[in-house]
Amino acid sequence: MSLTALVVRGGWNGHRPVEATELFIPFLREHNYHVRIEGSPDVYADAAVLASTDLIVQSVTMSEISTEALAGLREAIRVGTGFVGWHGGIVDSYRNSSDYLQLVGGQFVAHPSNAPELCRGEESDNFLKHSVDFTTLGRQHPVTSGLEDFVLRTEQYWVLHDDLNDVLATTSHLAPPWHPWRRQIVSPAVWTRQWGEGRILVATPGHSLDVLQHPTVRTIIERGMLWASRTASE
Repeated sequence: MSLTALVVRGGWNGHRPVEATELFIPFLREHNYHVRIEGSPDVYADAAVLASTDLIVQSVTMSEISTEALAGLREAIRVGTGFVGWHGGIVDSYRNSSDYLQLVGGQFVAHPSNAPELCRGEESDNFLKHSVDFTTLGRQHPVTSGLEDFVLRTEQYWVLHDDLNDVLATTSHLAPPWHPWRRQIVSPAVWTRQWGEGRILVATPGHSLDVLQHPTVRTIIERGMLWASRTASE
């Protein structure tokens, strides 16, 4: 059976939305998805397109979304279209839209930096070595079962979130003396979310292509796309 995947990419180029999504398009095609690619969220306002879409893969950091497009996206997911993304392409999209934030269940607010004496004014100032640890639910969920906790050196996302999320993995932000918080903070790193009949999968790792090609990160995203699709079974 053929499925339809809509890949929506754009926004801030620092997350390389074209190259990042191209990593996963062969996987979709190998799994019998017809893939449509759009460079703007405006396509979400096209009800006919979304009605025939089983899965949306989004990589749009920041940017803006129209009222009509957001309403179309929310309705499509409510009636069963899956929604998957990673890093800023899903949890730092459309910052001015509270309805979008409610939909995905998390908002990027920071990626803490290294110690000041180690910072050089470069992107890598915000690359921290940190672990991603699977929860009890994550060790049983079809997207993450059988995977082991892993370590990355990249941006470590601090996200605001709510209790509708089913958290599959977390990451812990330490409290070093150069930052103003005074105790360790745990942020979700991978979660799923049920929105009506639709399934949502969010993975916060994914700042760069090498992170997306990490075997565990890639497995989470690939399994997540299959799991979230409209016709997926438990």
